[in-house]
Amino acid sequence: MLLSARSCLYRQSLRGPLINLNRIDARTKLAAIPSQIRFSRPASTSSPSPRLDIRAIDKKWQARWAETERIKLEEIANGQRPCSGVGSSKNDRPKSYILSMFPYPSGTMHMGHLRVYTISDVLSRFYRMRGHDVLHPIGWDAFGLPAENAAIERGVQPAKWTAQNIERMKEQLRSFGPGFDWERELMTCSPEFYKHTQRIFLMLYEKGLAYQAEALVNYDPVDKTVLANEQVDANGFSWRSGAKVEQLKLKQWFFRITAFKEELLKDLDSLSGGWPDRVLSMQRNWLGKSNGAKIKFAVASKHSGNRDVGVFTTRPDTLYGVEYIALSLDHPLVQESAQSDAGLKAFIEEAASLPSDSKVGYRLKDVYASNPLQTIDKESPHISEELPVFVAPYVLSGYGEGAVMGVPGHDTRDLAFFKENLQPEFISMVIQPEAQVYEDSSVVPAHDAKAFTNEGYLTSRCWKYQGLSSKEAARQIVSDLERIGRGETAESWRLRDWLISRQRYWGTPIPMIHCASCGPVPVPVDQLPVKLPEIEGDCFKAQKGNPLESVADDWLHTECPQCHEPAKRDTDTMDTFVDSSWYYMRYLDPKNPDEPFSPAVARPVDIYIGGVEHAILHLLYARFIYRFLTQTEFFPELAHTQPSPAAPAVAEPFRTLLSQGMVHGRTYSEPSTGRFLLPSELDLTDKQNPLIKGTMVRPNISYEKMSKSKHNGIDPMICVDKYGADTTRAHVLFSAPIAEVLEWDEAKIVGIERWFGRMWKLVSDAATTLSQMKSGGVELTIENIQNQPHAFPKLPNLINLSDADIEALLATHETIVSVTNCIEKNPYALNTVISDLTKLTNTLSSSRSSSTNPEILYTCISSLLRLLAPIAPALTSETWEILHSRILESADVGSINMATTTWPTPLLTEAEANSLRSRGGQNVGVQINGKLRFNVTIPRLISGATTTPSSEVQIDEKTWIIDQILATDEGKMWLKEKNDWGKRKRVIVVPGGRVVNIVF
Repeated sequence: MLLSARSCLYRQSLRGPLINLNRIDARTKLAAIPSQIRFSRPASTSSPSPRLDIRAIDKKWQARWAETERIKLEEIANGQRPCSGVGSSKNDRPKSYILSMFPYPSGTMHMGHLRVYTISDVLSRFYRMRGHDVLHPIGWDAFGLPAENAAIERGVQPAKWTAQNIERMKEQLRSFGPGFDWERELMTCSPEFYKHTQRIFLMLYEKGLAYQAEALVNYDPVDKTVLANEQVDANGFSWRSGAKVEQLKLKQWFFRITAFKEELLKDLDSLSGGWPDRVLSMQRNWLGKSNGAKIKFAVASKHSGNRDVGVFTTRPDTLYGVEYIALSLDHPLVQESAQSDAGLKAFIEEAASLPSDSKVGYRLKDVYASNPLQTIDKESPHISEELPVFVAPYVLSGYGEGAVMGVPGHDTRDLAFFKENLQPEFISMVIQPEAQVYEDSSVVPAHDAKAFTNEGYLTSRCWKYQGLSSKEAARQIVSDLERIGRGETAESWRLRDWLISRQRYWGTPIPMIHCASCGPVPVPVDQLPVKLPEIEGDCFKAQKGNPLESVADDWLHTECPQCHEPAKRDTDTMDTFVDSSWYYMRYLDPKNPDEPFSPAVARPVDIYIGGVEHAILHLLYARFIYRFLTQTEFFPELAHTQPSPAAPAVAEPFRTLLSQGMVHGRTYSEPSTGRFLLPSELDLTDKQNPLIKGTMVRPNISYEKMSKSKHNGIDPMICVDKYGADTTRAHVLFSAPIAEVLEWDEAKIVGIERWFGRMWKLVSDAATTLSQMKSGGVELTIENIQNQPHAFPKLPNLINLSDADIEALLATHETIVSVTNCIEKNPYALNTVISDLTKLTNTLSSSRSSSTNPEILYTCISSLLRLLAPIAPALTSETWEILHSRILESADVGSINMATTTWPTPLLTEAEANSLRSRGGQNVGVQINGKLRFNVTIPRLISGATTTPSSEVQIDEKTWIIDQILATDEGKMWLKEKNDWGKRKRVIVVPGGRVVNIVF
């Protein structure tokens, strides 16, 4: 075994220099060992390794970290030291702001929390070890409906309920070892925080970017609050309460996000490479810029006379195919018609709760539209026909002007609506895929019709435009309509101004005062924060709606800041998305009582980690607020944001975005009914073949998003308590690439446990071996390690290295390069880091030779621990301490810990690595049909060599290994003589090439 190999401990000769056993200079050529260093065999064999108790290690190191944290917070509170992290000190170190999306304090952590905070912790620890000044803060998105609903159900104050949940979740968070900067902790429900949220609101109001307007809104009758469109599902139900949403017209507060729409769209290009492509696409689609034309249709009505209705379309080339006009529920013409049409009024009330893709429509009585082309084209009789006008739920009031032209032949949705409401016999086709005009293809039977939605060429129904391409026809049609005042080129956006007011108590109060004489008046800045009044929990239980409107009477009635007459405070509170749109900036300056943050520390987040479910709204709102802040006195010039080629100087808050996938749990359901089964209903004696209790029926098994209704949730704290924090962290990282869904399978965690067991024995044996290498050598000292904890001595001359030395050194070097590149350049593949470290552990745990240099032994073991440190901080802290305490024969090694180590650098140049690869051999175990038959030593494939020695044919590692095995005597006998190589079914090469399995 590698760790029990011949080696010695270094001692300093009386006249020789102190050799630092903790350093290897990667850029220094491998030199001969200095003459004052001598080697001797260990006096005795290694003693048995102590048993690994991962949970005891967790408790030990978490207690140490907690005490260190307590002292740190105490010193900060006493002014003895500044906050840690970015902006806390002036130094030349690179700055890295690593942030995970802050949690809502529900009181219970779920597996999604564990996944996201493990990822951010690994990255923050990595960059700290790389010498960066790292900020890794945590806080709480503490306002919102759940706390208020809990107050109603339990008769408690939301503040008390929230505070209790935060304390519980802090304890849970600490239990799996993340290294947060707790001194920067914030809560959005704290007046010290929301004072600055209110200040930002007033800044927006001063610039005309916050305004109040009456609007048709989504109203949740259960939660009694307004919902943004995004908080209503496709079937018209509230995202939280599940209630059927109503449409009401209310006066609401908006942020004018549309004023920044062009910049928000344009700057997405600068984020390419730093943000996932799918998130960028989702952002672009939500902004929804469309280029097209605005066309005016003349509409005649008996009740409201004649008027023009503007329609925005991206396909003016289909104007000859218009069969009807559809209006939104709140279109002015619809609202006017409803006053005299009881049927329409009833339809509007019912349709408000229909899904947006509903085919239901209401035809307006005695209302008709005219195709604007009939003014130009006097030869085509079909365009002179009157067009019916419908009211339709699928028409969005915010798109264009709340009106669409229905073209059944060329829009799938229009075709479905047309068939449902008019039952036509034929469908007109005005675009065809080929340029040649066919008379008989212009009209098709309705029952066979399929909408042709692509661009093409205009058909014979299109007068002088027939035969033109869609683009050319669109240009000419719009130009012709423009001359008669019936059309013009235009653009449309899906984006609408951000509705931020909510009719609930538990949120940031809107800092406005309503005066009968002066109208809405902003609260003076020196009177901020406008604090939420304290309301007893019993009042919540009895209260319906917003308690600020009635219960908090003393708070509600105030004085107008301008005329000093009696006035009322605004009783709406802000959407919690407002808090999360800027909280990341507060972390930079959390103790500043006067301003949201100081311009001296303002900067974007370097790496932002969070679920893809926030890919649209939260990120869009944060981008909007950050862009606005960069234009205020609170933000420095963009040049201060430390741009680099990878992070250009643009007004974007998050340079790199990591969107992790959800965690899905194993789900069991009853085959005949689909009912989700409780664990108590299952017989899991044979986990591979579970049965429904009392039957011989196997349940359906799938992986679904964890939820109470599916009985598939996993409490991460139970896993941490059962397997240990580091084991659970490593399993979470290994189970799936970051961006993909993680299918939680607890049974597979045993693989991580076994790996840690091997690593534990590896380090323990190495420590014992190195502790015996004393006579005649240079001794490692505490001072040595403290002075240069990241460094090793020079490696010995390459000439005298054994195969075991070469294998260990090469494996360690290649793992350092691979792991570093992965974390730094492709963190989505953190699962491969676990694979690399497992392979390195296995390599160092096995050897074909009993001879090993002590420098290489220490170099490889200490490198492995430092590479693993960000993933398993407690385990590596313990093993690091064991390694050095045994070598130093001292119990006082508290200062020698992983917190003071740095990241290992590559041990070899590429030339040196290739030189080592070309020497010695690679041991391969060959299995036939799963049974080990022989071992052979084959030449190593030199890294970067992709051709055979005698040709220019490209080869890979697998091909190289198989060819070399077949060239050996053992390979010829077993694979060609005893078996027919030509009849092989499959060849499996384990990554690294140490095992090959051939299936015949």
